[in-house]
Amino acid sequence: MTSLYDFHEHPDLESPVLVVALDGWVDAGGAAARGAAAILEGVETTPLVTFDADALLDHRARRPVMHLRDGLNTGLTWPSIQMIAMSDPAGNDLVMLTGAEPDHQWRAFTRAVVDLALEFGSRLVVSLGAYPAPVPHTRPSLLATTATEPALAAQVGQIRTHLDVPAGIAGAIEERCSEVGLPAIGLWSQVPHYAATMPYPGAALPLVEALNDLGGLSIPTGTLAQEATETSARLDSLVANSDEHLALLRQLEAQADAEGAPDTDGGPGAGGPLPSGDELASEIERFLRDQGNR
Repeated sequence: MTSLYDFHEHPDLESPVLVVALDGWVDAGGAAARGAAAILEGVETTPLVTFDADALLDHRARRPVMHLRDGLNTGLTWPSIQMIAMSDPAGNDLVMLTGAEPDHQWRAFTRAVVDLALEFGSRLVVSLGAYPAPVPHTRPSLLATTATEPALAAQVGQIRTHLDVPAGIAGAIEERCSEVGLPAIGLWSQVPHYAATMPYPGAALPLVEALNDLGGLSIPTGTLAQEATETSARLDSLVANSDEHLALLRQLEAQADAEGAPDTDGGPGAGGPLPSGDELASEIERFLRDQGNR
């Protein structure tokens, strides 16, 4: 027992990849959440650690769910933060940090997470996210990174500019990983800005594919490709009803095509220059404002 978490089990894991998949920060189109769900589909998980939600979460912002049955309060489901272990079909070990992004004690939490990652023998930390960008749904989603090492970023793609943007807890975990010499990378999938508030599985697919490539894993992508195709078809139908929307789509397609096709030598999701810093910051700021107004 520590002041911040309880141990459940301490299995003998072989060089696991730690996947950070916490709810509550930038996840346009729910892509990171859908990617995390795909990782968990059909696998047995072992609970490793449960963090102290009372110390880390503001329950007025993340209220428990009350279960009412015929007028009776049958119980509450409280938000939680956990580390769980699993293996992919090839037997590679993973640890996933899942649950709600903490509201409090970020420095203590990040120290605890990285200390646990080292204790479990983790060789790599990968966080999942998605952001709105001026890109069309008719082109594959590309990835950007927040990495602790240039070599890691080069395997996926890079934001070719300087940005100062609000950070989530994954960024703080990456910073702590850098301090202790543990390789860490954030994978950020681009979501068309007009689809940022609807489920967009097309941006979840490259997250799982890149995780497999970086970690040497074999996580199945399941139905993600089919879901992406169906979502794209629905968007095609919606856009087709508006000449204005069609014109915007053609502009975005022309911009995406001018930036170049994905680079087969650059790793999954690598491509030509990503949107400019001003474009990216503008879309992120607009998305965050929308989230705050909900």
